Amino acid sequence: MTSLNDRLQRATVPDRECHRPEFLRLSEPGDRVRMEALLDREPHVMVSDDLRSQLGELVRTLNPSRIFSTEEREAAVDRHLGDTPAEEYGVWVYYPWSRRLVHLLDEAEFAMVRTDRNRNKITAQEQAELANKRIGVIGLSVGQSICLTLALERGFGELRIADFDTLELSNLNRIRSATYEMGHAKAVNVAREIAELDPFLKVTVYTEGLSRSNVDRFLTEGGALDVLVDECDSVDVKIMGRLRAKEHGIPVVMDTSDRGLIDVERFDLEPDRPIMHGYLEELDLSVIERPMTNAEKLPFLLAMVGTDTLSDRMKASLPEVGKTLVTWPQLASGVTLGGAIVADLIRRMCLGQMSSSGRWWVDLNDLLTEATSAVPPFRKTISPAEQDRLRYV
Repeated sequence: MTSLNDRLQRATVPDRECHRPEFLRLSEPGDRVRMEALLDREPHVMVSDDLRSQLGELVRTLNPSRIFSTEEREAAVDRHLGDTPAEEYGVWVYYPWSRRLVHLLDEAEFAMVRTDRNRNKITAQEQAELANKRIGVIGLSVGQSICLTLALERGFGELRIADFDTLELSNLNRIRSATYEMGHAKAVNVAREIAELDPFLKVTVYTEGLSRSNVDRFLTEGGALDVLVDECDSVDVKIMGRLRAKEHGIPVVMDTSDRGLIDVERFDLEPDRPIMHGYLEELDLSVIERPMTNAEKLPFLLAMVGTDTLSDRMKASLPEVGKTLVTWPQLASGVTLGGAIVADLIRRMCLGQMSSSGRWWVDLNDLLTEATSAVPPFRKTISPAEQDRLRYV
């Protein structure tokens, strides 16, 4: 008799490397055949068909000054469909890792509706410009938050992500992932999350991480990156990545998730700028050519992040790494904050609205205190002109 453990071990598990969905357009005969084969192969596939609701949003987006009743919007959807059967409109997207089949607007209409609430904090022209940008992210703890925020805003045309590590239980204090994803490559998990949010976004995955053998390919293959984001833990990769980014004229951004430190090196505008603002000039960079002990890494890390500007708790924690702590601490709040700040900064860099190198701190302990609290005067009335202006907000 087969034991329960044997049955569990033999249970089918979706391909752990798969991160790209399958697109099926039923107006095309070949795709209709593929859809039938999929449903035969996966009879328990979970189907989500909310297309009419999406079409209703599309109609409203195309007519922003008009207020539709429910009946009027349904009629407008019917007119928009015309003679096209609803099941043939748009695209069906199959996610093999979760066995979900979702009916969506096709890319142009999907992107229009999904980014509608971006405007005009991001104008339509700026959105189109961002769709041509290439962003690279190394390290997917803070990096995951950055990637997802960029994806939410549709702030890139291609995202290249690199991390050799797999998701572990101790990562779940700051990485927003499910318990059933433990053991999967972090890069695959991030690519899947983005595909489930927006399957049309291009994400290129390097599950082997960044190394001397692939760094130039990561930075330039398919077109040079517009921005490199460094969120990795490896001292040697931090240095190597900057040296090669400088060689290729690619700016580097880093967030440390401690006191909201944001670091920017504009090698695209300042090709002779020393890496890490010159903080490493007194250290022997040749040590990165071999494996480093924690004791050897510490001077580099302290020089990179600035001993004097660390939070008190981080200062106390670093000497404990390898003694009472496995590694340096990070909190979800700091990681999430870093994701928002870096995504905002990258958008402005890519649009030519931010050109400086330097360091900035968005330290909530300094910004949000009882001493800094202020409440503006409350107005009970709004003028008729303001009411008209705010009518459709």
